[in-house]
Formats: sequence, structure tokens, C-alpha cells
Amino acid sequence: MAHHQISLRASRRKFITIIGGAAVSWPCAVPAQQTAKRVIGFLDFASSGANNLEAFRAGLRETGFVEGRNLAIEYRFANSDTARLRELAADLVRRHVAVIAA
Repeated sequence: MAHHQISLRASRRKFITIIGGAAVSWPCAVPAQQTAKRVIGFLDFASSGANNLEAFRAGLRETGFVEGRNLAIEYRFANSDTARLRELAADLVRRHVAVIAA
């Protein structure tokens, strides 16, 4: 019986060591996941939205978001067609963008 208890203690020690090592290394893996690019949608009524688009990008840069580095933007332009806005917005929702700027 004493041999069985020693074996159990050794197994328990190994288990605690493995779990402890995983718990210590886990926070090191989290920052790598946080660097993943966020995806946002940009929806504009016009055909190119050049003025709105540049102001939008400048605002993002001021808050630390840079397209291509830590941010991806899905662009949708309605070409002055009101009926297309709903369709384009639905497409962005299906793509699970984090937010839609319109």
C-alpha cells in the first residue's frame, strides 16, 4: 500500500508541475493573439468616398490603428444607389466585421 501512495504522490507532483508550467507560459501566448488584425467595414453612399475615406483613415491612425499593420478594412460603396446600401451592409454583417463605419 505504501508503494501505491508514493506512486500517487509522484503522479500528483508531475501533474502539478505540468499545470503550473502551462499557467506560467499561458500569459506569454496571449499577446501574440492580441496582435491579430481587427476587421472593420467602411460603407459609403458615394462611389469612392475619397474625402470621407481619408478622414476616416486619419482618425484611425490617431488612435493607433493602421490599415495593413493591425487593421483590415472591408470597403463597400453604394455608387449613390440607396437600394444597394442595405445589400452592402448585410454583406459586411455576414463577414463578421467588428464594426461598420458609414
